[in-house]
Amino acid sequence: MAFIEEGDSVVAYTPALDLSTAGDNKEDAKRMFVEIVDIFFRDLIENNTLEEVLTELGWNKNTETGWQPPYISQEPVSVRMPVLA
Repeated sequence: MAFIEEGDSVVAYTPALDLSTAGDNKEDAKRMFVEIVDIFFRDLIENNTLEEVLTELGWNKNTETGWQPPYISQEPVSVRMPVLA
């Protein structure tokens, strides 16, 4: 999970599920994130779309270990910003 400060809020985001939520601080964002993940999975199960959605998100189903999330890496990248006159 990544935490991104945006103004007075903190965004919690996970690319493995392509989900994000926000809170007033990191702990609030984390609490909200746990709640949104629970709602997300309950919805997938209720609508019988768990396998379809996880597959679209790059997850792999292993008969021995269950669903495995995609490998996601992050690294800093330097970019040049144009200076506007």
